[in-house]
Amino acid sequence: MTRGLYSGLAALAEPALRALLARRVAAGKEDALRLPERRGVAGRPRPSGKLLWVHGASLGEARSVLPLVRRILAVRPGLRILVTTGSRTSAEMLARELDGKRAFHQFVPLDVPRWVERFLNHWRPDAVLWLESELWPNMLGEIARRRIPAALVNARLTARSARRWMRVRAIFAPPLETFSIALAQTSADAARIASLGHANVMTIGNLKHDAPPLGVEVAALDAFQAAVAGRPRWLAAQVHPLELAAVLDAAARLKAAGSPSLLVLVPRHAERGPAFAEAAAARGLKVARRSLGEAPAGADVYIADTMGELGLFFRACPLAFVGGSLEPHGGHNPLEPARLGVSIAFGPSMENFVELAGELIGAGAATRVADAAGLSRWVSARLGDPQLVQREGAAARAFAAQGEGTVQRVAEALAPVLAALGPEALGDARA
Repeated sequence: MTRGLYSGLAALAEPALRALLARRVAAGKEDALRLPERRGVAGRPRPSGKLLWVHGASLGEARSVLPLVRRILAVRPGLRILVTTGSRTSAEMLARELDGKRAFHQFVPLDVPRWVERFLNHWRPDAVLWLESELWPNMLGEIARRRIPAALVNARLTARSARRWMRVRAIFAPPLETFSIALAQTSADAARIASLGHANVMTIGNLKHDAPPLGVEVAALDAFQAAVAGRPRWLAAQVHPLELAAVLDAAARLKAAGSPSLLVLVPRHAERGPAFAEAAAARGLKVARRSLGEAPAGADVYIADTMGELGLFFRACPLAFVGGSLEPHGGHNPLEPARLGVSIAFGPSMENFVELAGELIGAGAATRVADAAGLSRWVSARLGDPQLVQREGAAARAFAAQGEGTVQRVAEALAPVLAALGPEALGDARA
């Protein structure tokens, strides 16, 4: 398959992709009011002056790039920044975090040639920063054709993805050439990107290592802590359906052993709350759901099926299992609990954070568990040893602090691309 064939097939797939978007709206995965944005139709006028376009696929990428966005805005007062993502959760977070004037969000269009051209014709970005590893050939090929300066930032490429991309190199090598520079998270990521043909790859570090702690509403945190005062509790965060059985089995094992602990269960997608509650009840576990306003008192499992409250539960629970890792999803970011001094566990599937997971284990800040039995043993040991939890939490916090300064280093490395936006204003570039 060649690039031209890919583009032709993408154009022919336009009706099918419209139908796919409609199904995603029905499933709650797309915003119906903003659906035209997924077809390249802008939701607002292009602002005058220089415009930087920053793209990240979903919530994690969007959250990690916010400090860089703020740093760039601080030294370029006349600049406007368009941030695009493809998920509703990221859009909702960015609506809270961006001012809507100097920096604002749009949904990225699907990789249909006509939709891509419509998007770029409207926004006419002066430079592009592309986050991590979601490489769309039509979009990146059009960026290159228009000679828009572009950089691949916080680049990540797993060994499995590298092998897959090698098989379709005719498609993906040209999009990589769109970027004048690629800033990789790790040396292993850099080597794999270079193996696909990119000549200018640097290892700067992971922006997620330098992100601020997840936010929290203090009143909500106080209310939750009062509701569970004195009760031992543990968190399973961003749990996927395929690993739900193992997490609930661990909770059932603890209950059968006489533990009074409360499992706080945060689904990866909040809309799965009802299904998660049904699965927990089927195991004889008493369930309360946050989205229904139900109190955790008396429950064995408290399902936190709300949006944007992960920072609350990482603060309220001294130990946390990081989801997406007991089944082959690649794992979620363990630095989010680490920054808040939480004792951490994750499963065997941490392909998205291979080096980071190993470093956290080596620092005495995290434990890898294999299955439900291992997870219940990990929880039980720590519920009975508060000093162990305290030591692991302190080690996690200290490890996370080592990533400070990554945003500044990334900004400095991006200077050749950001030069297209004009000179920086005088003052502290770290503001």
